[in-house]
Amino acid sequence: MLAEADGTVPHGSDSSMRTSNINNNINPDSSILISRMADVVIPYSSEVPCDNNGQRMWWAFLASSMVTFFGGLFIILLWRTLKYLWTVCCHCNIKNKEAQKVNNPANNQAADRAPKGPDEKEEAPANEVGWMTSVKDWAGVMISAQTLTGRVLVVLVFALSIGALGIYFIDSSDPIESCQNFYKDFTLQIDMAFNVFFLLYFGLRFIAANDKLWFWLEVNSVVDFFTVPPVFVSVYLNRSWLGLRFLRALRLIQFSEILQFLNILKTSNSIKLVNLCSIFISTWLTAAGFIHLVENSGDPWENFQNSQSLSYWECVYLLMVTMSTVGYGDVYARTTLGRLFMVFFILGGLAMFASYVPEIIELIGNRKKYGGSYSAVNGRKHIVVCGHITLESVSNFLKDFLHKDRDDVNVEIVFLHNISPNLELEALFKRHFTQVEFYQGSVLNPHDLARVKIESADACLILANKYCADPDAEDASNIMRVISIKNYHPKIRIITQMLQYHNKAHLLNIPSWNWKEGDDAICLAELKAGFIAQSCLAQGLSTMLANLFSMRSFIEIEEDTWQKYYLEGVANEMYTEYLSSAFVGLSFPMVCELCYVKLKLLLIRIFPEHLIQLRSSNKISRLFFSSQVLFAASCHDDITDPKRIKKCGCKRPKMSVYKRMKLACCFDCGRSEQDCSCMSGSVHSNMDTLQRAYPLSSVSVHDCATTLRAFEDEHPSTLSPKKKQRNGGMRNSPNCSPKMMSRHDPLLIPGNEQIENMDMNVKRYDSTGMFHWCPSKDIEKVILTRSEASMTVLSGHVVVCIFGDVTSALVGLRNLVMPLRASNFHYHELKPIVFVGSLDYLRREWETLHNFPKVSILPGTPLSRADLRAVNINLCDMCVILSANQNNIEDASLQDKECILATLNIKSMQFDDSIGVLQANSQGFTPPGMDRSSPDSSPVHGFVRQASVTTGSNIPIITELVNDSNVQFLDQDDDDDPDTELYLTQPFACGTAFAVSVLDSLMSATYFNDNILTLIRTLVTGGATPELEALLAEENALRGGYSTPQTLANRDRCRVAQLALYDGPFADLGDGGCYGDLFCKALKTYNMLCFGIYRLRDAHLGAPSQCTKRYVITNPPYEFELVPTDLIFCLMQFDHNAGQSRTSLSHSSHSSHSSSKKSSSVHSIPPSNRQNRSSKTRESREKQKYPLWLERRLQ
Repeated sequence: MLAEADGTVPHGSDSSMRTSNINNNINPDSSILISRMADVVIPYSSEVPCDNNGQRMWWAFLASSMVTFFGGLFIILLWRTLKYLWTVCCHCNIKNKEAQKVNNPANNQAADRAPKGPDEKEEAPANEVGWMTSVKDWAGVMISAQTLTGRVLVVLVFALSIGALGIYFIDSSDPIESCQNFYKDFTLQIDMAFNVFFLLYFGLRFIAANDKLWFWLEVNSVVDFFTVPPVFVSVYLNRSWLGLRFLRALRLIQFSEILQFLNILKTSNSIKLVNLCSIFISTWLTAAGFIHLVENSGDPWENFQNSQSLSYWECVYLLMVTMSTVGYGDVYARTTLGRLFMVFFILGGLAMFASYVPEIIELIGNRKKYGGSYSAVNGRKHIVVCGHITLESVSNFLKDFLHKDRDDVNVEIVFLHNISPNLELEALFKRHFTQVEFYQGSVLNPHDLARVKIESADACLILANKYCADPDAEDASNIMRVISIKNYHPKIRIITQMLQYHNKAHLLNIPSWNWKEGDDAICLAELKAGFIAQSCLAQGLSTMLANLFSMRSFIEIEEDTWQKYYLEGVANEMYTEYLSSAFVGLSFPMVCELCYVKLKLLLIRIFPEHLIQLRSSNKISRLFFSSQVLFAASCHDDITDPKRIKKCGCKRPKMSVYKRMKLACCFDCGRSEQDCSCMSGSVHSNMDTLQRAYPLSSVSVHDCATTLRAFEDEHPSTLSPKKKQRNGGMRNSPNCSPKMMSRHDPLLIPGNEQIENMDMNVKRYDSTGMFHWCPSKDIEKVILTRSEASMTVLSGHVVVCIFGDVTSALVGLRNLVMPLRASNFHYHELKPIVFVGSLDYLRREWETLHNFPKVSILPGTPLSRADLRAVNINLCDMCVILSANQNNIEDASLQDKECILATLNIKSMQFDDSIGVLQANSQGFTPPGMDRSSPDSSPVHGFVRQASVTTGSNIPIITELVNDSNVQFLDQDDDDDPDTELYLTQPFACGTAFAVSVLDSLMSATYFNDNILTLIRTLVTGGATPELEALLAEENALRGGYSTPQTLANRDRCRVAQLALYDGPFADLGDGGCYGDLFCKALKTYNMLCFGIYRLRDAHLGAPSQCTKRYVITNPPYEFELVPTDLIFCLMQFDHNAGQSRTSLSHSSHSSHSSSKKSSSVHSIPPSNRQNRSSKTRESREKQKYPLWLERRLQ
């Protein structure tokens, strides 16, 4: 290193000479010779054996590198030249010998025939591998990144190179050249060890190289030439030269390759980003090292006198301002070599800076903002939501999932979508940042599934685009998502939305799809059609069920309006809870009565664990809807108000299978299982299949008689005969007449219709026994012309107005027809169905409809009044208007234009030969067993039907809407705001409008309670089961089957009906009675479970009103006052004797005729009469006494 002009000499502590504290580190006894700057530049001491002349030896270090490089290059070129000459010469000799052999063929043949001498050797095999090739292959394996050893070696070499570069950074603060003692300098020893390893690795690379010349000229080889030999020279000369050690920075170029070997970099963008950064940084650091060398050394031709003292990091700064063309001038190059280098570096560095830096910034800026990984929180579950992620779908989902009525939802929601959210959706995520996270990715990518920790997720929910133009393509996308998720983690629970029913069959092809483990497919087309179909049987039921599985906040209204009662019912919710052991031994009707009267709960279903293996449940649970929570009452004997009941420490004893079966017995006759006639006899049926066929097992348990009898023999009852009598178990119970017992046991005492079916072996039901069936009919046989339809005089039928053409997507009309053709209706009770629409479209749907009876088609358009009059729309029980599915329209308000126009067209029609408006709207769908006339006089429902209605506004209509906001156009006389939620609008509350968006709540409802979806599907689909879905997946059509005891038993299941209070057995309660009294009477006497009211909109007014609109009231309280015009929603059993003559509940026809004479305005009674009636019913209820053992359990 150059000495300073003032005589200070840089040196180091011990063996190295530093730039500071010089005088303190020089031994005073040593003689230091300092001559002129041109002669002596390196000080020495006796402790550091260095050149006593103090001359610089940089040329020795440089010469070692140059000799190694050029010497090796010369040897390689010489070897190639000799090899080339040898090959050319040998090739010429071979050609001459071959030419001579061809010219003398006779001599060649003689030579071939001549025997070979013993000294002649056979030709050696040409394919033997020599030892040089073996060594070469071994070296190639050692340095290859394809093997573990090679990857470890490559990574180790890179790490040591970075370590050597770090040593260079440390030594850069020392003089360029200095005397050092190898045995005392720690950094020199470490650098020596590193370079020995580099030398060995260089040898392996040289041996494995196929082209030695190309290998010799590689960048990594040049780096080794100018860094490894100088280290050995340093040990020999006891001096160090900083020299070209900065070339180790070029190893940074391989940084991306190392990260790829370690599987850290996997995407093209990340690899490109690391490549650009590594090239830029390595070039920058290498150029700075060269400037540092020449500026601190000086020009050789200037005798090193023009040097300047610059640290390495100052040189780094100089290169950066140079590349960026800023050039502040505070630091600049003084030497000629430095300035010459800067001239050429500016050309390349400026180009690199101008191209690399913008691209690096672009790659960093384009990096996914939501590309991180989810970190699971201990003690907190998380679900993954994917599929159709938009502002509307996410807001609807979060509004129901995070509803305040769910208390504290300790579940984190992770959204995964391949498109980054827009500003509105991003703001929504930020508002729920404590429970919602979003990650950008695709569930089809296993890497993205690992990012969201799908293996530890509690469930995965897949949302569908309900408004897509191609429903089949959307379903295919969701099915692929299910396949990808199940392939990654087969045990994950998946709840997915499907648009088309026929696409559900593809889910059954996935091996790990298992509905018993919680996997569910919410088919929107199936449920939508089922809701609408049930509204054809009980108008308003679609609104009631939709409100039950949705989480709605209670809105209190002080004014006495219809909204007050409607919203009180909307606040009801559906839950599943375990039954307390206090209910052991009670029949289902008694448990229902206790829950409703005492606990203000409505029990509608139970799950006996031994009868139905659903969702791996191991206890009996009941499904009810209420806002209260039920606890055991055994320790709350001093509490009468359910609101004061708190959770107690009572232990729930384990219930035996026998006790569990006792809990669900005898719904029909209301008696205990000991003396019930429905528990006698031998029934051979598949219990598991039967219970899946109708999960409402609480009201259909007759076919378990054999099992019950076996348990009864093994576990005799401990109840005394007196207790049996109190429990209603004696045969002389007034609630169990022989007719009623025989009516509910089809297998023991079959009706005439069943005997006829079994004797004639006629296929009247499908193979599962769940639906009415007929041989397939050609579509030409069911087509009606306008004149034929007019001559048919249709009445009590269902008119389905469908908009669609050849290009329209199928809506799945089979799902609409199946509930109307359920086998728990007798054949004469089936409502005829008439489709009005495009024949081309209906031909496409007919393949799924040709096995259903009483189906007709009128080609035309629902907008034609002539077609509507031809099908007697004024005499129909329900008119259904289905959406055209034109989802490619940009304006959302125009998506429902046909449905809205058709609805307004029907409402504006006028008809003649009308009857009283009151009778037309209070008739109700009276269930079998309570008909107003004999079945012989009524072909439809067993009661005299109305002749017609006066105006189209009185026709029962339900309209399907695509866009919720379009509901404002259906009723011109309502005052609904356009921004009002759908469930708060009058058409929805009245059950005249339905939108598929209400089914969005089923996703979160199914996650929290997987029994809700089963219940909803059971109620609305008419009895669709997994077995039926598997059958439809095979044939896509219902298959007829012969009537057997097993298939006929499937008819014995509940169905929804509406009871009229204007006359009949409940007429006395309709005139100001209490709903609770009606509930108890219907349950005890007729085995019917009431759960709601369909009331006239203006019934709460004291003044008469001509308005015929009705609204839904869900689960009213006990004291709720009834009016004569109310229609009651109820669940009732299948009546096996509906086809026979009935006298117990039938009424003479004159009662119906006399009822028609009453004024249509009489749908309200004086308040005084209501109060008197209400007080009387309350007094009678207070006087009612339960049995002693039952009173004890209630305390």
